Amino acid sequence: MHGDELHFLVTAAKPLGWFYLLLATMNWVTALLLWRRGPSKTYFHLFGLPVTNVAAWFAFGSFFLLLSPIAMDGAPFPIWHFWPFEPWLPSAWVKIKELANAFIGGANGPVVLTGGSLLGMIVFYVFRRPLTKPAVAWLVFNLSLLGMGMAMTDPNFAAIVAKPDNVPIVGLIFLLGFFTWLATYKAVLNDDRIAEGLPPLEKVDDEKVLVWPDLVYTEMICMIALTAFLLFWGLGLQAPLEEPASSVKTPNPSKAPWYFLGLQEMLVYFDPWMAGVVLPSVVVGGLMAIPYLDFNKKGNGYYTIVERKFAYIIFQLGFIELWVVLIILGTFLRGPNWNIFGPFEFWDAHKVLAMNNIDLSEYFWKGLMNTGLPKAPAGTGKGMELLWIAYREAPGIILTLGYLIVLPPIMATTILRKFFVKMGFIRYMILANLLLLMASLPVKMILRWTVNLKYIIHIDEYFLNL
Repeated sequence: MHGDELHFLVTAAKPLGWFYLLLATMNWVTALLLWRRGPSKTYFHLFGLPVTNVAAWFAFGSFFLLLSPIAMDGAPFPIWHFWPFEPWLPSAWVKIKELANAFIGGANGPVVLTGGSLLGMIVFYVFRRPLTKPAVAWLVFNLSLLGMGMAMTDPNFAAIVAKPDNVPIVGLIFLLGFFTWLATYKAVLNDDRIAEGLPPLEKVDDEKVLVWPDLVYTEMICMIALTAFLLFWGLGLQAPLEEPASSVKTPNPSKAPWYFLGLQEMLVYFDPWMAGVVLPSVVVGGLMAIPYLDFNKKGNGYYTIVERKFAYIIFQLGFIELWVVLIILGTFLRGPNWNIFGPFEFWDAHKVLAMNNIDLSEYFWKGLMNTGLPKAPAGTGKGMELLWIAYREAPGIILTLGYLIVLPPIMATTILRKFFVKMGFIRYMILANLLLLMASLPVKMILRWTVNLKYIIHIDEYFLNL
């Protein structure tokens, strides 16, 4: 555990109490705004009485108000003081933390985290209409904050999340969730309007934008508010400054800044030339190529999903699944010795996990053919040595060439037939190879996690590993 648990609960009591009080105020302000806007909307009936949106969020605020003084008394988990939770909730909370550590921590952690986030994206895409309703989104936001407050009673979780380096990342995760919801909410509204033959919302309110003084005043007020926020942040949170760097005393783990943690995580699965040069260059080149590859003229200037399903899905997969999830993994779960730790697990620097990673050539020659790796005889010239290396790595070379050369024509006749017809050969091949290179990251990650595959092609003699 990071420190003494009793001392931690005492020190965390007041901040948690103020946190719940802030949530209470937030919900009461929401209820007040809904009441002033009127008329109230009835969600459901309880014992014959209508439960309106005003009453529901006022009740939520009152609930958080009750939690506040209990948390300030140093209770590890204030909800269990309410009947009927008291008899069983403490042990259930311990079980939940153990399950979270078992599933997300350890060697299976990246599989569960990545698979779970992918499943969440699929569910959000399929059920985006009910899930983007403001009441549902506000409920999810409240529950996520309540869950955060509960989790902060664990000293191990709090030590990682409340670390000054990580606090902005937690805020960014909530901001990412908000803007993802906002964009999807507007897209759903526009898709419904377009289906009814109406213009999208952005076309309805497209009169001239007033720059002076309206926009300038708005920007100035935002600038002042943000500056004040940063000042209070700087006063309340210590800057994460460390001692001067020393080659004889390196931090464990040594982490890149949060915006490079995705790249650092990719280094686990690829060689530096691939993870640090090729893949980032492909990302930049692919983004620059979008205007020349995109043949869909719809969806320009307004939010929509129905009219741009392919673009929406690819962007969500690339940005959230292959970037944000890697940053979260590197920030909150990668601990000492670059091991994976559960969210409520102590970061033990002495934890050692044996990883027996195997190359594809070893799988083929030693596992399947039951023989040693082919090796050039002593005294062989450079040319013959290259041929022996190619022979040794033939399974990986054939697999890679098949992936990049054979798959595009197959996709052109099946799932991407419409794209091939509209784009032509060259533009389609560029798109297909960009998609395949993008997919190579999760494919390599899954192979590493599931069958401990290190390299598909391993030519260590020339530092060419894939």
